[in-house]
Amino acid sequence: MRQTMSPEMPDRMAARICTALAQAGVTVWIDGGWGVDALLGRQTRPHGDLDLVVAATDLEPLLARLDEMGFAVIDSPDQRAWNFVLGDDAGHRIDLHVVVFGTGGDGIYGPPENGESYPAAAFAGRGDLAGQQVRCMTAEFQIANRRGYALRDVDLHDIRVLRDVFGI
Repeated sequence: MRQTMSPEMPDRMAARICTALAQAGVTVWIDGGWGVDALLGRQTRPHGDLDLVVAATDLEPLLARLDEMGFAVIDSPDQRAWNFVLGDDAGHRIDLHVVVFGTGGDGIYGPPENGESYPAAAFAGRGDLAGQQVRCMTAEFQIANRRGYALRDVDLHDIRVLRDVFGI
């Protein structure tokens, strides 16, 4: 397990990761700050990581492809089987969110008894990352997902730009 500090996650690196995963047949949805900026089609702020949502059925090929790119799991006291961080020697970080798709299309996040899930409609987002078309979580989900915890300045920024552009 790697322990790294993170520099900024540049758009070209984020796009390179998404391209490599797509070429490996792995479907991911961009969440978090890069997910917001992908929806907007432009970078609006610096990003310290790339948040990706992936189906549990794609986890093994995702980890294999990221290993080829120099990424490994970063030791963290709060890591869980369905949420952990990978990093490379340059300090880039990927915050991975693993879901199991239920019969209704919801992405069950963690043990079912926890009751946490991504609604099926949240996976309908499409965006642009460094000129590349990508899947991302919808604007509505991005705003809703920022409820329930203390908002940082970057969260307030993300909510503001989504509301301004999408009228949510």
